[in-house]
Amino acid sequence: MTVEIRVPILGESVTEATVGQWFKQVGDAVAKDEAIVELETDKVTLEINASEAGRLEEILAPEGEDVEVGALLGQITAGASGATAAPVVKAEEKPAPAAPAAVPVAATPAPAVQAPAVTAGAPAEILPAAQKLIDENNLNAANIRGTGKDGRITKGDVLEAMENGGSSPAPSAPIAAATPVAAAPATLAVPAGPRPEAAREERVKMTRLRKSIAKKLKEAQNTAAMLTTYNEVDLSKLMALRAEYKDLFVKKHGVKLGFMSFFTKACVAALQEIPAVNAEIEGDTLVYKNYYHMGVAVGTPNGLVVPVLRDADQLSFAEVEKGIVELGKKARDGKLSMADMQGGTFTISNGGVYGSLMSSPILNAPQSGVLGMHKIQERPMVVNGEIKIRPMMYLALSYDHRVIDGKDAVTFLVRVKDALEDPQRLLLDL
Repeated sequence: MTVEIRVPILGESVTEATVGQWFKQVGDAVAKDEAIVELETDKVTLEINASEAGRLEEILAPEGEDVEVGALLGQITAGASGATAAPVVKAEEKPAPAAPAAVPVAATPAPAVQAPAVTAGAPAEILPAAQKLIDENNLNAANIRGTGKDGRITKGDVLEAMENGGSSPAPSAPIAAATPVAAAPATLAVPAGPRPEAAREERVKMTRLRKSIAKKLKEAQNTAAMLTTYNEVDLSKLMALRAEYKDLFVKKHGVKLGFMSFFTKACVAALQEIPAVNAEIEGDTLVYKNYYHMGVAVGTPNGLVVPVLRDADQLSFAEVEKGIVELGKKARDGKLSMADMQGGTFTISNGGVYGSLMSSPILNAPQSGVLGMHKIQERPMVVNGEIKIRPMMYLALSYDHRVIDGKDAVTFLVRVKDALEDPQRLLLDL
């Protein structure tokens, strides 16, 4: 029996993914529920598991190819044993195009490029996604250098060639190109050579996640009337309370008592008082959220992600700490699901863990508010007419001025400050 491997439903507003990595090769045995391929979406990286045990019979979507929801990735022969040798990934078979009689030459001289090294009689294999781009843009595959396994031409190779006028850049100092079809005009100029810094540069294609982050942040800047208000908080009492109970807290709950539970609870209390900060715009409608799903920004090797701690108002301090620890671990391990990333109503971003003293966070659209935490630093402060050394933190609230008035934004931040400077108020729900 043949079992199809298809792209699953990826979640809200996500319709496309990129094949990141095949963990199995054609002919390999696979166990039921074993991870066989990894997909990278705009938000998360997810693994597709085998629904049946058997042999991986065919791979139809190679690494690096963009695929839509429901697309066929490959096939498994259920119950079959794995072969010892693994055939190569199948590429879409296309008839070899007839060689043109002559190569058209542009009216203005173009820089010459180095011809790719191709073994005579053995043209480089072209992966399906690459062939599609070549056909759509009327490119000559002979001018594209393959960087895939065994010299295969990948989609990335074609994209790079398109950025260079239809040909791959030369790996070394360029020389005048010779074409087997028509001789290049004698008037073509030889490029002066690459910049001396080029050898010390590294060019890496942006991942889908990085491109999505860049797009979302720029859209937030272009769409929202974004403004930031600042304040500072004296964390003396909070730190003293935490120091007094941290050992007992760990012993009872099995998790450390951190700062995030206090900040989360302080934000929830302020959101309940100032509901505009927990609202968002949908067309010409304001939607006020009477629930508190807190986004917690987490830095990972692949970029910033914002998993969501749901119904934070209903969680205890220990449940908040456990939830944040779990989400952080899943983010760093690349195990976040689409559900983990959706539905946030407000976001907390802690740049202080990296040493940031002050910054202006960017909104996590469509949310209307984001709180920026920063480094705790001892500073001289005037307390009751005397100069005291206090552990201080700058707070920043970036907000969408279309939804939130300045008075509400400032009041929200003052409520957060008051709660943190007198943490017993959080414990007593005051």
